[in-house]
Amino acid sequence: MNKDQVKGVGEQVKGKVNEAVGKATNDPAKELKGDVQQGAGKVQKAYGDAKEDAKDNAKRGHH
Repeated sequence: MNKDQVKGVGEQVKGKVNEAVGKATNDPAKELKGDVQQGAGKVQKAYGDAKEDAKDNAKRGHH
């Protein structure tokens, strides 16, 4: 797992927490922030996944 994957998962977790807190406290702004964080985390994790795949393919000699 590379740092982009780790950070992406971390952002998703933080986003879920913010979303839950926003729902519990009826704070739409916090809930929206949580949604945005989760989205950003998914993008970053996907970027990290792609880098890992490219590295794995390079090791196997595929281009």
